[in-house]
Amino acid sequence: MRVFWFLLIAMVVVVAAVTLAVVGGGGSDADGDGEGTVLPDVAPERLTDPLPENRPVGRADIEELRLPMVVRGYRMADVDDVLSRLGAELAERDARIAGLEADLAGVRAGHVRDEEPRS
Repeated sequence: MRVFWFLLIAMVVVVAAVTLAVVGGGGSDADGDGEGTVLPDVAPERLTDPLPENRPVGRADIEELRLPMVVRGYRMADVDDVLSRLGAELAERDARIAGLEADLAGVRAGHVRDEEPRS
């Protein structure tokens, strides 16, 4: 019966010590302010090498682009920014291609008219 009480008291002491260590911060820090050691907040990861602002986006820019990761995937704001920029540049290129194709069709039509024999 004495062994039972000894084990019970020993278990209570161990549980109390662990509880105090966890809740109490586990000791003091070097500054002596009694707050314990706490990790500083880290700034969220940001897109460090965004797409170039002073020139059109090229294939190499897209291949080198690395979006920062967060707990549940990618930062939505960074993905939205990249997709908006790429969408705008693709729309601009499509309009430019359509204009050049129209110019080419006009030149070809004029060239064909010049080659037709006149009677």
